[in-house]
Amino acid sequence: MVRINKFLANCELGSRRSVEKLITEGKISINDIVCSDLSTKIDPEKDIVKIGHKKVEFKPQKLFIMLNKPRKYIVTKNDEFNRKTVFDLLPDFASNLHAIGRLDYDSEGLLLLTNDGDITNKIIHPSSKIFKTYKVIIKGKITMDNINLLRKGVQIDDFKTQPAKVFLKHSEEEKSELKIEITEGKNRQIRKMIEAIGYEVISLKRIQIGEIKLDKLPIGSWRFLTDREILYLVKQERRK
Repeated sequence: MVRINKFLANCELGSRRSVEKLITEGKISINDIVCSDLSTKIDPEKDIVKIGHKKVEFKPQKLFIMLNKPRKYIVTKNDEFNRKTVFDLLPDFASNLHAIGRLDYDSEGLLLLTNDGDITNKIIHPSSKIFKTYKVIIKGKITMDNINLLRKGVQIDDFKTQPAKVFLKHSEEEKSELKIEITEGKNRQIRKMIEAIGYEVISLKRIQIGEIKLDKLPIGSWRFLTDREILYLVKQERRK
């Protein structure tokens, strides 16, 4: 269900203010009944909306963008503590988009945003088995025994993580660098996995979701996904 004024705005009949004027002037009907209440909700798939005698067709454009999220930004549109949000980095049209998965306040890297709810649900659900890849720097020299614990799954909160792919990229006394691939996306999961084996995360960066890579996109910058990247996401949504 969606409010009638938002529905009309999404149909590109004008700004929110201009479509609200159409409603209050009685120029909009729903199932042949004049609507003048801005709070009215409709089902775009069932209800017939007309402006005068002409049916309004709802064909929302599907948008997909990539952002290289900096640290100290939250993945939401508003924050009660007045912290910076990723939407401060995006153009106005992105205000109707939502993130495909999250990155916590202190994490950075690849964030996908779209207005396609079906694809979002498919990508973030663990059953999709789509790997999310992270570059993780931790404090101290990690042992192979602890790497194997991460690979097998560790207990965090009230659940055990699924087996992860963990690769040691570099290790010294002060810090170690890992590449970790997981198919889950629990709240602060990577950080909690590292804490569960007795280490502390220094930095955490997501660099890939499935076949979509962050590559050299500058931090704080965004771009539209390519046709090939969108096709990949669509194929995942259709995959049984």
